[in-house]
Amino acid sequence: MDYDAWKLFVEAVEMGSLSKVATAHGTSQPHISRRMADLETRCGGRLFQRTGRGVTLTELGKRIEPRVRAWLANTDQLVNDIHSAAGKPIGVVRIGILPSTAHPLVSTLYYRLRERYPLVQLNVREGQGAQLETWLEEGSVDLAILYRHSPVPKHGDAYLVETETYLVGADGDALTSQQSVRFAQLDGLPLVMFCRPNSWWSRLDQLAGEHGIALNVVAQADSLTLQMHIAAEGGIYALLGPYAAATGAKEFRLQAAKIVEPAIHRYVALAMPSHGELTLASRAVMQLVKEIGQAMPTVERSRAGSSSSRSGG
Repeated sequence: MDYDAWKLFVEAVEMGSLSKVATAHGTSQPHISRRMADLETRCGGRLFQRTGRGVTLTELGKRIEPRVRAWLANTDQLVNDIHSAAGKPIGVVRIGILPSTAHPLVSTLYYRLRERYPLVQLNVREGQGAQLETWLEEGSVDLAILYRHSPVPKHGDAYLVETETYLVGADGDALTSQQSVRFAQLDGLPLVMFCRPNSWWSRLDQLAGEHGIALNVVAQADSLTLQMHIAAEGGIYALLGPYAAATGAKEFRLQAAKIVEPAIHRYVALAMPSHGELTLASRAVMQLVKEIGQAMPTVERSRAGSSSSRSGG
């Protein structure tokens, strides 16, 4: 059995065109046609019916297609098992992330994987805290990178980076033009926040109660980009981590002032599912994420957009 030729057969079925298969592989249509003709000779009958718009399966092709797909899947699984038995990570790792951690952490992860574990593919899904937790519990993702609020890791989490929280406002706003703002100054301030339920809300509500202030949330949006658009219009503020604040300063001309007295620390954490066995590929990704996290410097105000950088345009 010619594995590569049968893979081309399946691709031709899915694309409905030998020319499209040729383009996908950077070769010529006659080359793909010859490969399919060789398969037809071995099978003793036509697999494709040529039409003006491409190709469709003949009755013979329709009968063998399911068995060919099953054989290819079993072959791929066997190759994966062999590599795994040899201690070589291979396969797809599904990772859920917060949008604000996509860069630089996840973008760096892509390059490291390509260099060190080229047989591992990364499937990245963006979501917010509660959604990421649900995905982990359901098994929809293998790993998650999210924010935690307790200084002590729990449930097997690995803390990667400690960050602080910034009050983000429109360009020229007086309050966020300062280096820092006290937490008490958030009393009654119009805020845009992530939608409930959200552990970030719970943490802020706790702090507000301890300091005798009231949080005035006037808008809720799970999209970081939407939060930044709302803050950029002026009159409403966002509470963001340094990476998101840095993006806002660059792309939306937002200003960011660090919240102090108390500073609100958050921890970028690598979380694992509470059940199920991690694959060798997942463990390889975990190792790289930890390495990248440990190499990342503590995020300073410069990453969130300083007043000097704002005044310079």
